[in-house]
Amino acid sequence: MRLPNLLATRRGRLFAFFSLYITEGIPLGFAATAVATQLRRQGVGPAEIGAFVASFYLPWAFKWAFGPFVDVFRSQRFGHRRGWILLTQVMMAATLLALVAVPLPTGLGIFTAILLVHNTFGAIQDVAIDSLAVNSLSEDERGLANGLMFAGASVGTAIGGAGVLFMMSYTGFQASFVMVAVAILAVTAFIVLPMKEAVAENLGAAAASAGTAWRAAGAEMKAFAVQSFRSFIGTRGAFSGVFFALLPAGAMSLGLALQSNLAVELGMDDDQVGALSLWTQIISAACMVLGGWLSDKWGRRRTLAVYLSGMSLPVLYLMWVLQQHGYVMPHAPGGPVMPALITALWISSIWYSVFQGLMYGTRSAIMMDITNPAVAATQFTAYMAMMNLAIAIAAGWQGAAVEAWGYPVTLLVDAITGVICVLLLPWMKRQAGEFSDALAEGRARKSALVLGLCCLGWLLYWANHELLGKGQPMMGTFFTLVFIASALFLLAGREVLGEAAGIWRKASLWVAPLLLLMYGRYWADKLAGVPALRSAAEVFIYAVPLAAGIVLLAMAARSWQALAPRVQPA
Repeated sequence: MRLPNLLATRRGRLFAFFSLYITEGIPLGFAATAVATQLRRQGVGPAEIGAFVASFYLPWAFKWAFGPFVDVFRSQRFGHRRGWILLTQVMMAATLLALVAVPLPTGLGIFTAILLVHNTFGAIQDVAIDSLAVNSLSEDERGLANGLMFAGASVGTAIGGAGVLFMMSYTGFQASFVMVAVAILAVTAFIVLPMKEAVAENLGAAAASAGTAWRAAGAEMKAFAVQSFRSFIGTRGAFSGVFFALLPAGAMSLGLALQSNLAVELGMDDDQVGALSLWTQIISAACMVLGGWLSDKWGRRRTLAVYLSGMSLPVLYLMWVLQQHGYVMPHAPGGPVMPALITALWISSIWYSVFQGLMYGTRSAIMMDITNPAVAATQFTAYMAMMNLAIAIAAGWQGAAVEAWGYPVTLLVDAITGVICVLLLPWMKRQAGEFSDALAEGRARKSALVLGLCCLGWLLYWANHELLGKGQPMMGTFFTLVFIASALFLLAGREVLGEAAGIWRKASLWVAPLLLLMYGRYWADKLAGVPALRSAAEVFIYAVPLAAGIVLLAMAARSWQALAPRVQPA
């Protein structure tokens, strides 16, 4: 029996994109819930699990970089976007199957590296699926299709998390990798392979110029950088949106590995952890729809402030219960079951899923409000990427903080920092008219100045970082954000300034990637056995932020007239 081409009909298209998004949710649920649960059972600490979950989200923070390659490189035989989806899904399945041979917890480093590659293909797949959707869905299908796509991601998360945990009692942990790979390949076989993507008219020309494809991708990335920079700096709302996207979207602890870590310690088995994950996903998905409807009725900024603040309440409740029972530091798995704390975890998790769901759709809508329509795809994609970066950073610091401070303090810090973004909401509104106002040049200068001073502030911090003791994870997270923001500012800013940047244009190109490599500072201590390499690493750790600070301060002194409002001809 020949399978139908789902792209040929309205119902087929809706079902196809729902199914494709399931394959995006499956690995996220698998890693953040199922694998994180098993790692905790095997004695892996919260810090290592936090770093593992953070690395899993990291490729999604840079998915914008894959867009130009998906746009430029194409296959005549398999189709432009369909070819990318086929490739990425096969590689996702292959990397999962490779995990079967990796022992845990001894092979956690290799395990994390393979899953990082797996999720990189997942992020590329997301770009290709979204591109296919834009080119396949008619205008009157897009609203319903997007709702179904997010629903598909939630279903996939439940399958990869709760579904795998339910099956582990019958199949074991290693067999779960095969199950997840088969689930992805099922979509490949029954959905993607029968697809017939419309052939673009210029496909032949694109194939003929394959020799210049890399240059074309580079040019597209430069255009992306310029468009994004101008849009982010152009208005107060868009500029506030950058900080809003980089800050945690409410308290995040009960939506990350901390929940499953604590569940294992309190004596919950895999079926119970799976049930907790399943119900929270179902409730959150239903509340996503409700939250969007309420925001349309009562205003997005007002309702979002309530949702974000509400996310801290169950976190504070769980903190109070743990403190009352003297449950502070992480306990080794396998201890006595603690029914009272399990009940508190259920209450707080369900409570949290309500506000998280209400927040989710509304947050995306408010980012659309402040996005410049002329460059909507570029700017909105960048906002979403920054939000994924915020999730990765939160997962990393929370894991380290639990081991350093214990659960109650970590939950308290999470509840407090989660509502900081609410302070930005008054400025996040749609601005009519030009997307670049008279203050854009000043915003660019001030941004370069602040980032430059923060980079130079690293020198003082690193020279005395041991004095902070348990506060190091928080400061380390802050400077990670500074280094990433500085690198992206330099790469985009040099393109916006052009020749006006002078000698700092080339300097920015050299310094930016080195700033991204500063993340390697967390492994510098592993070089203690090789004194020469350890000394070189220490020089690098001081020299790169110093150079970045100098370049950023120089950029702050340049003329940013390129950002001046464009006067329309009469």
